[in-house]
Amino acid sequence: MTFTSEAALEDALSAPSPGTLDALRSTPGDIVVLGAAGKMGPTLARMARRALDALGRRDRVVAVSRFSHASGERALNEHGIETIRCDLLDRNAVAALPDAPNVVFMAGQKFGTRDAPSATWAMNVVVPAMAAERYAASRIVAFSTGNVYPLTPVATGGAREGDLPSPVGEYAMSCLGRERIFEDASARRGTRVAIVRLNYAVDLRYGVLVDIAQRIVRGEAIDLRMGYANVIWQGDANDWALRCLAHASAPPFVVNVTGRETLSVRTMAARLGELLGRAPVLTGMEAPDALLSNAALAHSMFGEPSMSTSTLIELVAAWQLAGKPVLGKPTHFEERTGAF
Repeated sequence: MTFTSEAALEDALSAPSPGTLDALRSTPGDIVVLGAAGKMGPTLARMARRALDALGRRDRVVAVSRFSHASGERALNEHGIETIRCDLLDRNAVAALPDAPNVVFMAGQKFGTRDAPSATWAMNVVVPAMAAERYAASRIVAFSTGNVYPLTPVATGGAREGDLPSPVGEYAMSCLGRERIFEDASARRGTRVAIVRLNYAVDLRYGVLVDIAQRIVRGEAIDLRMGYANVIWQGDANDWALRCLAHASAPPFVVNVTGRETLSVRTMAARLGELLGRAPVLTGMEAPDALLSNAALAHSMFGEPSMSTSTLIELVAAWQLAGKPVLGKPTHFEERTGAF
């Protein structure tokens, strides 16, 4: 398997599985995607549109964002997705958004937290509060993050959904705040919610594997102190998130979304170095703990990811060797103090 263009890549990232079609059969009506212009939003919205088309449904898929880049909005329109420009911190604008029985909440802020923590709290807590109020009667899939968990001993296989959250740093704290807002909406209004704790999605243009590959290409050191990670193909993350619409409930359904393997950064760097023809520069030593999630629940419900880690590594290396574009948005997966 190879991808020769971004168009081909995005087609693959937005291809719905039979499981998504089954889930959307049981969740009729329009789908609104809030915060749709981020790294994952465009392909998730396209996947929803393709799934509805395959089911012969004329329900709308509406992508909501500020859309700071008009090209991104045009691309969604070209694929049959309606777009609405909206500042999600504007209560009146949120109130004017169209009704929909199905909502995917993807808005949030991570980077810049260290310098502007108040803006992060506003995006990650105030925006969810307004969205939960506006869509109280809807099913809501709310994206969260594995950062709500503490660093866990590598030998344990990662945090599970029932483990007590213990976020490190203001970004992670605000993400737990987002979850609590949706939990409160569920408790007070009966809103059906599914909370997706994701880490880390991989596209060929960004993600942990791309971060490692880029550093190898540039001859930069790779910090091994956060020595282990989980990853999942973004297409699978999109697919599983949409399938969670059928599991939204009160109280909320919570699920970790990531790959099954605990991946060694050292081993991933070595393999990428082989494929790229350059020896990685490594620094530091692996700590005994890392930011890891156990996604056994998701795998039991949705099956194995469609893309193996070994294939992802090969695809990322091929994309780099071909000089294809990247997003220039590093994950900072190596951060151990929660300062983003």
